Amino acid sequence: MRKEAFSNGEYYHICNRGVDKRDITSDRFDSDRFIQSIIAFNSTDPIGSIYEQSFLERNVGKAKPLVNIVAYCLNPNHFHFLLEQVVEKGISRFMGKVCGGYASYFNEKYKRAGALLQGKYKARHITNNDDLLHASAYVNLNDKVHQLGVPDPKLIRNSWNEYIGPENKDLCHKSIILNQFTDKKEYVSFALESLELMLERKKEQKEAKSFEFGDI
Repeated sequence: MRKEAFSNGEYYHICNRGVDKRDITSDRFDSDRFIQSIIAFNSTDPIGSIYEQSFLERNVGKAKPLVNIVAYCLNPNHFHFLLEQVVEKGISRFMGKVCGGYASYFNEKYKRAGALLQGKYKARHITNNDDLLHASAYVNLNDKVHQLGVPDPKLIRNSWNEYIGPENKDLCHKSIILNQFTDKKEYVSFALESLELMLERKKEQKEAKSFEFGDI
């Protein structure tokens, strides 16, 4: 049983990673499947099995959602969501369906058994607007925060292009973020400045740890 009490209309930063830090995507089909999962499973109605089809076309705007996805990032070995709960127990139901459904797909495809993700996902309540804005930048640019270098950049999937590109059949609810800026360019400047601060903070923490424990 989780200690967090998720509330409707509140925002949360959710993340989890592969058990033993293992990769949870191995190719573009896996990353596509994960994105299909977060679209298809964001519904108060049961959907049955996921087949190879465009859930973005079929489901966005049609199903009653459990959560509003504000931003997301899928890296090879972990993921981040910025979510607003919109129905009772929406986050718990959404995460249970996404994590369980994707793990079943992954284990069947790669002929493995056991847990794919490292225990319960982490959840942090966003308590103020400044936190919300910076969390959006952190999630949208998470691969840059971790300075990931992967053989196939297509394994990294995030909502950054939704924020900086033309309006389309997007799956994210961006207005809570973008309406606070004069235009998308202003948000891009804010997010990139936030990224620089995050990278500086990571460097300082790494140097402090090295100083504390030495080079052994």
